[in-house]
Amino acid sequence: MQRNRKFQGQTRTAEAIALIITHLVVDKLWATPAELRAPGNPTKTRMEDPSLAALLSDLKDTEPQVRDRATQQLWQRWYRQKGTYGLNGLQRAEVLMTAGEMAEAEQLLSDLINQLPDFAEAWNRRAVLHYLQGRYSESLEDCDRVIDLNPIHFGALHGKGLSLAALGQYREAIAAFRAALEIQPYALINQRLILECTARLS
Repeated sequence: MQRNRKFQGQTRTAEAIALIITHLVVDKLWATPAELRAPGNPTKTRMEDPSLAALLSDLKDTEPQVRDRATQQLWQRWYRQKGTYGLNGLQRAEVLMTAGEMAEAEQLLSDLINQLPDFAEAWNRRAVLHYLQGRYSESLEDCDRVIDLNPIHFGALHGKGLSLAALGQYREAIAAFRAALEIQPYALINQRLILECTARLS
């Protein structure tokens, strides 16, 4: 039990890092000029989109700057999937979460999900909220919904792995982290977490 609590602490640290990274991306998104925020077709993430295919290819580039730019642009796509209304809802939820107003943030995100059930990032932000509260099974359910809506969402795959690891399901967590690595092969945090989960199985 003590070892599992230690691992949960490590995965909480990993998620905290992910939250910081996401905040940086979102801050850049909100500061982006209006013409760059206007989505062409914001309702779905489609693999046949040539620009999406290019971004996924850039995630595997050997140059860190290329990978970072592609990562940021994908987060921007996901956050603005539902235009200004959805983006503003996510922004308000982020402000509430940062202030520690978790119940209010959860209600806002749940309302947003009810209104826009195919808004993957609303599900993803609620998954993060549930994880931070130690509600790992609920976080896992939300991550699975994100992945169903957006199979290339490396953030949700990472979050799924964190939740599974916190629940002690290390083999399943390894599979989730490996799936995330297929999309983001240079994500060192997933590589490290695979090693930690593998050690738990020995």
